[in-house]
Amino acid sequence: MTDDIEAARRWFAEDLRASAPIVRNGRVAEAFARVPRERFCGPAPWKIYPRRIGAPAFETPDGDPRALCHDVLVVIDEARDLNNGQPSLWAYIFDQLDLKAGERVLQVGAGTGYYTAVLAEIVGDTGGVEAVELDPELAGRAEAALAPWPQASVVPGNGVEITGGPSADVVIVFAGATYPARAWLDRLAPGDRLLLPLTAGNGWGFFLLATKTAGGFAARSLGRCGFFPCVGARRPKEARRLGDALEALDGKSVPARSLHLGTPAEDAAGLWFAGDDYWLSTEEVLH
Repeated sequence: MTDDIEAARRWFAEDLRASAPIVRNGRVAEAFARVPRERFCGPAPWKIYPRRIGAPAFETPDGDPRALCHDVLVVIDEARDLNNGQPSLWAYIFDQLDLKAGERVLQVGAGTGYYTAVLAEIVGDTGGVEAVELDPELAGRAEAALAPWPQASVVPGNGVEITGGPSADVVIVFAGATYPARAWLDRLAPGDRLLLPLTAGNGWGFFLLATKTAGGFAARSLGRCGFFPCVGARRPKEARRLGDALEALDGKSVPARSLHLGTPAEDAAGLWFAGDDYWLSTEEVLH
């Protein structure tokens, strides 16, 4: 069985390399090959959502962990519609972030810790992953499951309000917000990155990748996404305005090229979206 599950994880990783795709960073595929997903999905049998849109979840016939070596959603808490996340989505995001060995990651929203472990494998023993999870029960599960990765830690709490701590090369938010919290931006130095799902009131939006530079924050969209709301990082009026701005695109790509803090002037260059205390422009940031 050991050889079988290791072969299944390798197949899973190679499938993600093509389906995500993983094109920049081979460490991402290696990380998915090494992390046992079943460690983070609760006791078997598991409920899985197939890839077919609208199909109901089904229960695996037994506890064979090879059932989890596929690009599928695994139910964590059915009552709350909570799942383990789509591996190909996060493989794509981690690849686009081009995470390197030795980097430090702040993860906002650890869930049961599966992607925390994947991130820990990517940054390696010389790096670190500091994860924050709002739900104390999930935080406890994640902490226990992450025992084999000493470079990863999980604390219960609201990641929007986290203060202090070391700087982060990368901040990754695993819930939908309407604005970038200062607690995240303040961790970044020039060259560091923030990955944030900016979502409207219906839960849908786009991945914003912001990279700090000497002149501000360069920004770009990594594509459409849908997420649970990030508690403490949502403003209803802001969410409605964001929804209107996305709807006005009529399917076109988000044109944001820079992120600015504060309120834009009436003649702000390239203004695309104005939040309550930040705005996105179609103009490149000055380095």
